[in-house]
Amino acid sequence: MEMYTHILPSGATLTGYLRDCTQSMPRFNTRPAVLICPGGGYNHCSVREGDPVAMPFLQAGYQVFVLSYTVAPAPLRWQPLLDAAGAILHLRRNAGKLRVDPCKIAVCGFSAGGHLAASTAILWDAEPVRCALGIHGKEARPDAVLLGYPVISAGVFAHAGSFDQLAGQDPALRAAFSLEKHVQSDLPPFFLWHTVDDGTVPVQNSLLLAQALTEHQVPYELHLFPHGQHGSSICTREVNTANPHTAAWVGLAVRWLAETFQYSLQ
Repeated sequence: MEMYTHILPSGATLTGYLRDCTQSMPRFNTRPAVLICPGGGYNHCSVREGDPVAMPFLQAGYQVFVLSYTVAPAPLRWQPLLDAAGAILHLRRNAGKLRVDPCKIAVCGFSAGGHLAASTAILWDAEPVRCALGIHGKEARPDAVLLGYPVISAGVFAHAGSFDQLAGQDPALRAAFSLEKHVQSDLPPFFLWHTVDDGTVPVQNSLLLAQALTEHQVPYELHLFPHGQHGSSICTREVNTANPHTAAWVGLAVRWLAETFQYSLQ
């Protein structure tokens, strides 16, 4: 395995875990990629939602990258999305060197990082993003989105801390980042999971997004688990949230992505 590090213009760090290039397995020298956006309320990037999440996707044969995006100073405004979209651009524009299939780049995020991951798919063509990054066409839009207990809505069910950190008290900016309001019909497929008794980010965030995806005929898969604390990550002892039932999301997500990308090591 090769470790890869790239520093984005903002100072955000992209850390890659790259499967080796070999002569004996030539069919797998180029692989799909998964970009992981950890949560942390937009004021830090949780280590429990970085490396531990990367490992199952690495084992499943993906090139995996973890993004430590901008979290200060607040309000962050568009900067985290510039980081995430810039990371996707970097993967596509350097696909050959990174041994990445540029047509199969997924983004995976948790909590506020779930908001960021969803934003790359829903707000990919927002003017501040296009202008800042010089995007052509859909080159900064992911091909699949995986979200765990995501922050989505700035409305009644908002996680106030995330939106305060991201948008301050600017009502127009908060509305711009209320993602269920901006779903379009040409989005990539989504995989969502949430726990019903999440006491930090209400499950209605995932339900509102699922409703909007349904209305616009965007394909998605939604899994609701009855119990589990917020920030559960992969739901194991390693991340201090052992929950074997909810941990099923990992295998479900890996299989969903394999079917979505028509990619498997088997």
